[in-house]
Amino acid sequence: MSTTTPEHGGSAEPELLIPALAPFYAWVRELSWPLIRLTVGGTLLVHGVNKLMGASVAAFASGSLARRGIEPALPLAYVVIFLETVGAVAIMLGLFTRFFAAAIAIEFIVIVVVANGANGYGWTNPRGGWEYPLLWGLIFFAIALRGGGPCSLDRKIGREL
Repeated sequence: MSTTTPEHGGSAEPELLIPALAPFYAWVRELSWPLIRLTVGGTLLVHGVNKLMGASVAAFASGSLARRGIEPALPLAYVVIFLETVGAVAIMLGLFTRFFAAAIAIEFIVIVVVANGANGYGWTNPRGGWEYPLLWGLIFFAIALRGGGPCSLDRKIGREL
């Protein structure tokens, strides 16, 4: 038999096979969303820091963006690095979460369509495929839809974009 839990969107929760775990699940439920934010934000931050500490922003712009026909490459390189550093940290903290997650999801749409769209799946092409950036883009889109969640600075300040 299912029970309705309004605090989780009114969705019916399935009955637990081991009812003794109910207190544990109630305790960790709110920790799952910050774990997701920390994981994807931290993973993206590594990419941003690598770009920031690499040769130069101009080299990233000409070597990665302009080569793929993405123009104006230099201003967009600054946007990408900003999103992958400042935006990643903001997502980890749950600050302006919807804004940054939506912007990063758009970045990944561009990566899928422009950079990887013609490559097919990663295992069929040595240059990589579109499925991995699509996965990350959809995760950031889900974060944009959900917002920072219960353990976020957005929630602490009581405002979201």
